[in-house]
Amino acid sequence: MTLLIFDCDGVLVDSEVLALDTLREMMASLGRPMTMGEADREFTGGSLADTLATAQRLLGRPIPPGIGERFGQLLLDRFRRELKPVQGVRDAILALPYRRCVASSSSPERLRLSLDVSGLAPLFEHVFSAVEVDRGKPAPDLYLLAARTLAEPPEGCIVIEDAPRGVVAGRAAGMRVIGFAGAAHAAPTAADDLRRAGAEVVIRSMDELPAIVRSLTA
Repeated sequence: MTLLIFDCDGVLVDSEVLALDTLREMMASLGRPMTMGEADREFTGGSLADTLATAQRLLGRPIPPGIGERFGQLLLDRFRRELKPVQGVRDAILALPYRRCVASSSSPERLRLSLDVSGLAPLFEHVFSAVEVDRGKPAPDLYLLAARTLAEPPEGCIVIEDAPRGVVAGRAAGMRVIGFAGAAHAAPTAADDLRRAGAEVVIRSMDELPAIVRSLTA
């Protein structure tokens, strides 16, 4: 059998531009302006704990109480108004006759909102969040939890990821990894970054996904 494990942000939903823009707004309010490229390098693919730790490192001081929560709520409000699924992802998923789940660094609340707003929630029975494991990506823990819960050996899993740290996590779990470099936030170097991280194949459009998965499972 085969289990497809999808990251959420930047793979299922085109959320990273919204998230990075909100993080840039937060950092600017704290006196540390950032370009979109810098925010992408520093924050993409991390859990909430990773994001807060990175923000404090960049600031050189603790984040004032309440700031993270306030900007987190602003982001969820933007998701309700603006979030869209990645182009073609629904059709790509429905074209693949394999079990599937979501394993994301995002919080359960953000995951529920993302999948509901995008209309993708009915496609996934199982959704795993990094809050369920001790170590988030790039550690393999989250992907191994998904495989163990769904009784699939790692070698029977294919991960679809847009962030190098997620690719590293998938490979460390002993899984095959497809890199996706077609979301709105993807930099010109995204495909090369994913390959360097260990992605077996990199695609730029979800239209490519069914054929690639079939080739890997042949």
